[in-house]
Amino acid sequence: MDTTIDLANLPPAADRQSNFEQGVACAMNLWPALTLSVQNKWGGDDSADKRDWFTGAIVDLFPEFTDDANAKSAQEADVEDVETVLLQVMMDEFDVNVDDDSAYELALQIIRIRMQCTVGEYTEVKELQQRFASKTGKVDQLFKKAEDPDQDTDAEPDDSAAESDDDDDVNMDEAPALVPTRKEKPAPQVDEDGFTMVTKKR
Repeated sequence: MDTTIDLANLPPAADRQSNFEQGVACAMNLWPALTLSVQNKWGGDDSADKRDWFTGAIVDLFPEFTDDANAKSAQEADVEDVETVLLQVMMDEFDVNVDDDSAYELALQIIRIRMQCTVGEYTEVKELQQRFASKTGKVDQLFKKAEDPDQDTDAEPDDSAAESDDDDDVNMDEAPALVPTRKEKPAPQVDEDGFTMVTKKR
């Protein structure tokens, strides 16, 4: 089966990458487990910032789109890869064990968005943006690239935006079953880029 993509008939790589990032950001911000964790500051006072970093880390699981037809295809993350990172970061950064299937469903959605953006199809991304906008009233600047925590940045955090995000988060009357844990955990392994190493549990 020939899976070659005709890059000449696709939107520019930057456009596909931007839509993919926006789609992931909307999906993450609409995930009830993460929303509840941020609302309750289970990740500490910087829970909203952790959510932004978390979104960037998920995006970074995938190679950036390119317009170069001769570029060697990098390994794409699969559903299991994405689900593993979702569950691991929720436990490591928010002390939350997501014991329903929502992480798997979110991983499936992210892979689906990735496949759609690969061929320049943005229908689901647009739907997610509309859902997010109806919840918060804004979509602009939703995605923030994950930064190296050891690097100083000139950008000051927008406290008002973070507070607004917390205030506008969805009503969690039907929140998924979450189990906040406060157990002792081993020190996370951090790679040279400043990202927490993720290990699969068997």
